[in-house]
Amino acid sequence: MKLIKKLAQYYVDLLVKLGMVRFSMLLALAFVCFSVLLQAVVSMIWLGEVENIVIIRSIFFGILITPWAVYFLTVVVDQLEESRQRLSKMVEKLKNMRQRDHELNLELQQNIHKLNQQIAERVKAEAARLEMMQDLKNEVYQREKTQVELAERTALLRSFLDSSPDLIYYRNTEGVFSGCNKAFEELTGLTENELVGLSIYDVYKDIHTLHQIEITDKEVFDSNRELAYDIWLEYPNGEKAYFEFRKLPFYNKSKQLLGLVGFGRNITDRKAYQDALVKASQDKTTFISTISHELRTPLNGIVGLSRILLDSKLDQEQRQYMQTINISAITLGHIFNDVIDLDKLDRTQLELLPTDTDFQSFISDIETISGLMAEQKGLSFELDRLTELPTAISVDATRLRQVLWNLLNNAMKFTKEGGVTVNVSADFDDQFADIIFEIEDTGIGIPESEIDNIFGMYYQVKSGKDNLHAVGTGIGLAVSKEFARRMGGDITVTSELGFGCTFTVSIHVPIAHLPDVTDKVKTQKSLRIFMVEDIALNITVARSVLENLGHTVEIAMSGEEALEKFAPEQFDLVFLDIQLPDMTGFDIAQQLRKQYTDLPPLVALTANLLKNKQEYIDKGMDDAISKPLSVKDIYQVINKFSPSLPSRDAVSSQLIVEEKKESEPVSECQNSTNQPQQLTPSDEIIDQDMLLMYLEIVGTQAVLDSVAMFERAMPEYMTLLNQYLQDKDDDNLVSEAHKIKGAAGSVGLQRIQALAQLAQTPESPQWREKVASWVASIERYYQQDIELLKQWIQQQKMSKKSQ
Repeated sequence: MKLIKKLAQYYVDLLVKLGMVRFSMLLALAFVCFSVLLQAVVSMIWLGEVENIVIIRSIFFGILITPWAVYFLTVVVDQLEESRQRLSKMVEKLKNMRQRDHELNLELQQNIHKLNQQIAERVKAEAARLEMMQDLKNEVYQREKTQVELAERTALLRSFLDSSPDLIYYRNTEGVFSGCNKAFEELTGLTENELVGLSIYDVYKDIHTLHQIEITDKEVFDSNRELAYDIWLEYPNGEKAYFEFRKLPFYNKSKQLLGLVGFGRNITDRKAYQDALVKASQDKTTFISTISHELRTPLNGIVGLSRILLDSKLDQEQRQYMQTINISAITLGHIFNDVIDLDKLDRTQLELLPTDTDFQSFISDIETISGLMAEQKGLSFELDRLTELPTAISVDATRLRQVLWNLLNNAMKFTKEGGVTVNVSADFDDQFADIIFEIEDTGIGIPESEIDNIFGMYYQVKSGKDNLHAVGTGIGLAVSKEFARRMGGDITVTSELGFGCTFTVSIHVPIAHLPDVTDKVKTQKSLRIFMVEDIALNITVARSVLENLGHTVEIAMSGEEALEKFAPEQFDLVFLDIQLPDMTGFDIAQQLRKQYTDLPPLVALTANLLKNKQEYIDKGMDDAISKPLSVKDIYQVINKFSPSLPSRDAVSSQLIVEEKKESEPVSECQNSTNQPQQLTPSDEIIDQDMLLMYLEIVGTQAVLDSVAMFERAMPEYMTLLNQYLQDKDDDNLVSEAHKIKGAAGSVGLQRIQALAQLAQTPESPQWREKVASWVASIERYYQQDIELLKQWIQQQKMSKKSQ
């Protein structure tokens, strides 16, 4: 079959290749040849030979049959060719169709794949949507659950806030309320809904309350921290309550400041209780001050009279008795001091007042007084300066002297034989000094088991059959240790029973620098001076100074009297006290300037610390100087307002400068143990420079007369001061303290002047809590300071005579 297909295909290909004519001729020739060959073979087989006719007949037959065969074959071939071509076309179409089918199949597969992907994605998205829907449902459920819990918590918190008796509110940074609790609603009379959106100016009506709230709000926002303060607030029914408030800022999660939260606790009852305690403490202080005053006055008499009797002719037994009286009185005075200091310690008002102190003179005082005391008890006393000591230090000399006196007094009290030695050493530079005092005695000593307890309040050591340690109040060492600690040091003790004790006092204090010269100024020009002053002692002192300088003085003791007496043409200079009974010096100056066009210089006299003269000038004064009057200040004022006076350089040549005599060698007479040593009180007690100038100008007797006048006036001053303190009459208390300050300054009692300055300054912090202690200190010190001043004046008089 395959062969036939090949022959047919060969036939068709040959026909196409040769063409119809040549193919027909070739086919005819082939048929003729075939016919001849066939006839020849048949003849040979049949006849055994080939005849020519056979050959001719074969050729004729071939020629005859060839056209029909060729036509037939040609038709067949054409049809076959057409069929083949159709078949080829159909095959080609089929191939195309199969190719298209293949492409469509591929496309279908791709579409199916895409469709499958889309279906998968849709399935996945649907699953994700279902999952998201489930998550959303869970979230909604959780949110609803959280909201329920939050609502429960909010209700619980609100219930908690409302159940709190304390005020609670919160405001934004603009001061507008955002919420509060029930207690605050009761305070304001507004519900929370009514309160929200209101400012502090809508809620609080009292101007002082608003001012305090504004200040504390600003402080909280500026400092970004909690603030506590106390405030009076008023309920709608008019009831006032005292609240302890705390404010603090609050923030969101982004640390952004949102506002502040306030918490207020009603402490009205506590306030009343505290006020009662304060009153009880003040009553106790007043009682102690009164007792101190009542006991100190006769005690000072005992000390003074016993000292006078000791200087008189006495037999040995009388002198021994009198020495015992004198030492007992002095000891009792120091017990009073300890009791008063203990009262201050209980009220946390124990304070130090450091001043520049001549340390060399201070040590000399200790040496002198302790030597006399030891001599009266038949003991030896030595004070050894182990190192170089600073010339001056800044310290509360009175407190330091009290500490050392307590230790020295104890040392001599518990020493029957032998003596007491004080070793003083110092390590100092240009800024600070570390000073150590060692007080050694040969007394009975302290048991080792008691050493840790001796500084306890009211504790008394029990030892031996004599029980000497039980003598005393048991508070001196406790107070002394507190003083030492506040001076940057401490007190320690070592002891061996039966062989004495060694108390070591250490202090850390600043170095001070005292002036090395004293200037005395004298003027030649005589002026007519008009002075307005209401304190008699100040008038006496000022008149003495001014008249001894060659001036004439006219006095007015009130503003009304000043306005009546004053005539501008009669005076060259006017001194106006600022604080008068009926008006101030500023009021007088303003009225004089309104009344007269040509006035002498108006100079303010102030007992306060003069910080800025411009303040006085702005209020109508031409200048201002401090009381007590200083000769230098007087000269400067006269030189400023009197051009006819000599120039400053000319007057400066009149200055008499005397070097301090501490560096001069001491004469044998002064160094003799049979002669009393010079008393050199520290500058914190008396103003030595002013007093030296005062003595130079007016003389000793005039100064003593002024001191006597002050001494006579002080009991009345103190009675009024204590009365005003007890009655809480602050205005009169301040006025009386001002009088004491001016009077004390006029006679150079510097410590009393400083204490009165504190008492007359109600605007200072904690004045109300401390004023009672300052009044008590004035009462405690003034008598002994007067006695010390008298002795110092007499010494100056004797020193001048010896020169």
